[in-house]
Parts: sequence; structure tokens; C-alpha cells
Amino acid sequence: MSEYKKIGVWQTAFMGDAVLTLPLLKALKDRYPDAEIHFYVRNGFESLFSGQPEITAVHGFAKRGAQKSLNAAVRLGWEIGQEGFDLWISTHTSLRTALVSGATGIKRRIGYSKPWFNTFAYTETVDRRFDDLEEIERLFELVRPLGITSPAPKTKLILPDSARADADAFWQEFVSDRPVLGVHPGSTWPTKCWPMEYFSEIVARAEKAGAQVLIFGGPGEEGVAAAVKAGARLERENHVTDLAGKLSLPQLAAYIGKLDGYLTNDSGPMHLAWMQDTPLVALFGPTVRTLGFFPRGDNSTVLETELACRPCGLHGPRRCPKGHHDCMKDLVPDKVWGILRKKLGL
Repeated sequence: MSEYKKIGVWQTAFMGDAVLTLPLLKALKDRYPDAEIHFYVRNGFESLFSGQPEITAVHGFAKRGAQKSLNAAVRLGWEIGQEGFDLWISTHTSLRTALVSGATGIKRRIGYSKPWFNTFAYTETVDRRFDDLEEIERLFELVRPLGITSPAPKTKLILPDSARADADAFWQEFVSDRPVLGVHPGSTWPTKCWPMEYFSEIVARAEKAGAQVLIFGGPGEEGVAAAVKAGARLERENHVTDLAGKLSLPQLAAYIGKLDGYLTNDSGPMHLAWMQDTPLVALFGPTVRTLGFFPRGDNSTVLETELACRPCGLHGPRRCPKGHHDCMKDLVPDKVWGILRKKLGL
């Protein structure tokens, strides 16, 4: 079997998809310990993986910016092909990805068998087996041709020391001996969002029970976070801190890693939590656990409502197709708080 020296892994989907690729990267490093492993992610996510020991370098792809065009994809592929890679693995299935992969000309290129154009982009293809495997195991189908057949190794997200130090400093200054609950009310997909008033109810209950609460949100989610805090009608404002839009991705991950409990929609930050064994409650509405993109581990709890209309998409549409959004509304705060308070020890 070949001993590859420079391996490229392409995953330019959402942040959660990139996090779910970490076990594959670890398996590759375990099999080829002397190889350089280069990870290609969506532009803006590079810093999140810069501390991961399996990865030699992280590269950003501006799929919504300067590298958006198909011509740019082909040009990038050609440039990558000049960098000495001897193995290329693509976990993404778009036409743009196929163009990048095919243009590299790397001697061995492994990708999924669908869509149809992948046949021309890769030297080998494998079935994704979407209906009978979970996502991490689907990814591992890509390394079966390399003789890697063992189960996915347990992998943790390793962050830069600076992000960990920042989180430690925040805890020292603002957190006493109270348990800390983090809530993340936003999502790229509107129907994945639990009602804001429900999040406010949880924040109010946690604060009243003696917890410190941190409200998280990415760029553009500041308004949602502010509304959740305002709706909680707090007794002690200093026990709830709104951090929306104030943290880098590595900082966000480091803060999540220190929480005693975390409440989130089905979103990228959910994966930052379970990869660090943070006690987690994840709310699944338009998506379902059986799609395979769920948090793992004994500390993770997925809550969902049984409805005939679920799932209504791989990601969840912009609006509820039925007009009721009962998949989220029926997950009432009483049920969620009953589980969260046990994780917080309250």
C-alpha cells in the first residue's frame, strides 16, 4: 500500500460539516503519520482548526467571494495540483468542488459516486450510503479504498492556546462559583430556530435558579440575542452576559468548552460543544436525528417532536411548509428546562 506524503482533504460546506470531518483527518494521520495533511474549508473557518494537531495547514476557499466562479474553481484546482499532493479526498459534492478536484490532476483522487459528474472528477468513487449511515460513517466510506476500515476514532477539537487563555480570563473575571449555561438562539436556517420567547424563558429560569448565563451569537445574530435577553425580564442583569458578535470562532469554541450546560438549535456551534464533551441539549425541528448530523456522546441530548411532516429538508426551509412550525413550538420550555437543570446540577 502506498505511503502518501502530502494529503489534501476538501470540505467547504458549513462549519458543522467541517467539524464532523475531524475524525477522518485523525484516521488519516494515524494511518500516515509522516504525511502532511492539508484541510480546505470555507473561507473564515481557518482559525477554528489552526490548533488541530493532525492538520499541517488549513486553507480557506472563498466560495461566496473572489473564488465564486467556476473558472476560479478550475484555476484553483490547477494551482493545488502544482503543490505536490499525492492523495486528494473530497467530502463535498457540488459541481464547483468537482471542478476543483478534477483540475488538480492529483494521481489519486477519491470522492463520492454522486452526483453523476463526480465520475469525471475522481480516480475512485464510493457510495455515500446516505440512508443507512450517519455522517461521520459516511465520511469514512471515503477512506475505505485506503484500507482504513476501523471505526471512527474518538476526536476532540483542539483550539489555539490564545483562545483557551481568553476563555479562562473571562471566567476568572465574570464567573463565580455558579454553574454556567450557554444559549445560542440563532441559526442560518430560520425554521431551525426555537422561538425566541422560549429561549427567554430558559434564560429567566436559569438566572433565577442561580446560574450564570452566556448568550452567544455570530455576526448578524446580535438582534436575536438582545431580544432573548430583553424578553427574560431579569432580576439580576449581571448574571446574564450577551456575547453575540463579540467572539472569534476559536473564542466561541473555547467558551463553549467551559460551559456546564449548553442549549442550542441544530447548528454549527452544536458540534463545537459535543466535540468538547460539553453537556448539551440540542433542539431539532425541521431536521431529525436520523439524518445523521447529530451531537454524539453521553453528555448530548437531542430533543425533537414526532410529527408526520418531519423532516421537511436536509437543512430546513426558510419557512414552515405547513405554516405552523409545530416541530419547534411543541418543544415547550418546561420539557427543555427539566433536562437542562439536571445537567447544570440545579
